[in-house]
Amino acid sequence: MIEAYVTNLGKYNEGHLQGEYLKLPATTEDVQALLSRIGVDGVMYEETFITDYETNIAGLYGNLGEYESINELNYLATLLEDMDKWDLEKFEAAAVLGEHTGSVKDLINLTQNLECYEFYPGVDDYDDLGRYLIDDLGFEDIPERLQDYFDYSSYAEAYVCNEGGEFIHDGFVFSNSVDFMEHYKGRDDLPDEHKIFAYPKPEKSIKQALANYKQMIDEKPQTTPERPLAIESRPTHDSR
Repeated sequence: MIEAYVTNLGKYNEGHLQGEYLKLPATTEDVQALLSRIGVDGVMYEETFITDYETNIAGLYGNLGEYESINELNYLATLLEDMDKWDLEKFEAAAVLGEHTGSVKDLINLTQNLECYEFYPGVDDYDDLGRYLIDDLGFEDIPERLQDYFDYSSYAEAYVCNEGGEFIHDGFVFSNSVDFMEHYKGRDDLPDEHKIFAYPKPEKSIKQALANYKQMIDEKPQTTPERPLAIESRPTHDSR
């Protein structure tokens, strides 16, 4: 669904493009392995950014930025992956229309508001649209003897002028009168299973060295400081 080219920001600032594509949806282990390969260890190098995307979802590529959250991208990719063919086509049409596409947050909400859009696949021009509205949806009752003379194209142009909408690569899409609801309000709403970003675990050798050091400290004998020698008490000479 989505592939993001995750790049080591620290290395980039040093003049090196060190990154790799992350295929989403992904797991925490996938992220840790990728970060390890591009040198993001959470110590010397902590920050990443995204220099490119690859996706087969129409309308998506141009709406994804370089500092998107990997966790949110994973949530979006999962929502898209779980859609059936019809809903995915409708999402693509709505995304091409360009409403509610300004951020990954908006796109997540778009997946949950597809009832706010109408999509007519295979409708490529005004004549197709007019015939679909009248013949298939029954917007007008045109007597059969007049159908050959009716201007379907002009009817559709008037409809679009009033209702809006846009022809896209494989159909016609427009937003209807259903209210768009913000179900996802931000990263605080992110389900736990999509919080996949994590730095690589420390290398075994480093962990072992730390364990050995801790053991050495724990086993070091505790020396008791020597008590000062007692000062011999002498009688005080009374000068009175």
